[in-house]
Amino acid sequence: MEKNKLKKAVIDQKEEIESLSSRTKIIERSCFEKYRAYSKSTQVKVIMGIRRCGKSMLSYQLLKDKPFAYINFDDENLANLAAADLNDVLEVFYEVYGNFKYILLDEVQNIAGWELFVNRLQRQGFNVIVTGSNAHLLSRELSTHLTGRNIPLELFPFSFREFLKYHGVVVKNADLLSTKERGLLKKKLGEYISTGGFPEVVKDPANKKAYLQSLYSDILNKDIIIRYKIKFSKTLRDIANSLISNTASHVSFNKIKNIFNLKSVHTALNYLSFLEESFLFFLVPRFSYKAKERVIAARKIYAVDTGMIGALSTSFSQNIGKVYENMVFLELARRMAQSEIYYWQDTYQNEVDFVVKEGKDIKELIQVCYDTGNYDTKKREVNALLKSGKELKCRKLIVITDDYEAEETRGGRKIKFIPLWKWLLK
Repeated sequence: MEKNKLKKAVIDQKEEIESLSSRTKIIERSCFEKYRAYSKSTQVKVIMGIRRCGKSMLSYQLLKDKPFAYINFDDENLANLAAADLNDVLEVFYEVYGNFKYILLDEVQNIAGWELFVNRLQRQGFNVIVTGSNAHLLSRELSTHLTGRNIPLELFPFSFREFLKYHGVVVKNADLLSTKERGLLKKKLGEYISTGGFPEVVKDPANKKAYLQSLYSDILNKDIIIRYKIKFSKTLRDIANSLISNTASHVSFNKIKNIFNLKSVHTALNYLSFLEESFLFFLVPRFSYKAKERVIAARKIYAVDTGMIGALSTSFSQNIGKVYENMVFLELARRMAQSEIYYWQDTYQNEVDFVVKEGKDIKELIQVCYDTGNYDTKKREVNALLKSGKELKCRKLIVITDDYEAEETRGGRKIKFIPLWKWLLK
């Protein structure tokens, strides 16, 4: 690639990110302090997450007071950039930025062989942050060339607390709120469910549907269909559309194969893996102490953002209970990077939505029950929770509700009922 063209792109990107940071309202993400502590490490920091969730801006916030150089590889002006040109990138950095110690490489998975370049930068003493929106490509290269010398970090769209912060709402103690404050918070929760957490949508909710539909289409095309050369692209889109309309439901590779007339279960596995690696969806396995049972059992599917579900699903308003469950999964994934998340089900189809496991221990069991006012529904959900608690020897039992809050004792075990809005602020 011509060096002058590369230099122009780096200059333009420098101006763009500086301008964006000065004219855009930026909040400090909940993970900021933890990530800032990591930024002092000489290991390569790898921030992964779906496109447009704020990876670039978070990285900029981490580095803005430090001497750093920046390039975004997701730029049509750099479409012809190859691994052989990466040393020219370093030279251009010196021309544009002068001396620097830190380097930010944005959407690095677009360059084949990037990991060798990053490896060299680290050996030369640079403090490197890379971002990417493909979990498989990043983890594969990291495990091959940067084993033990990288810190993997994951970023999601805004949480409910971050959404409130953006709108200037600060909740110091969710247990000490007036009737008015509780009502306004519940109204904000409704807005958050509808809007979701992508920063651009939070900033401009009037255009949320068009923006999210376009983003969804871009991810399918750029991160999956083009990257993996998917021949039957319509089938993959149909599968993705089906999943986002059935969030918090069971899905099996064999079922996907049969419904969409795929040639093999292996093809279904590949398609779902591609969707998960792009961070559009998350597949949660059923809990079992036996590895084989975890592998063969159906997964539960969750989408990365409730706003995206609403923009693409025709049954969003009818499935509010499943949307609540999706929100709980996303919050668990944000909070518990070191934990494993499963669902539980016994042979009688009793089910608990979330099993949170840390090391060898089951930390807590969580059931999501939107309609606790329905006696039969509440009884079914609570009984399943009690059965799982007994089987898994876990005493921390939680039911997340729409508005019911209490602590009840059943069969000698305490169950805490907590409204979703309050649990999200814990």
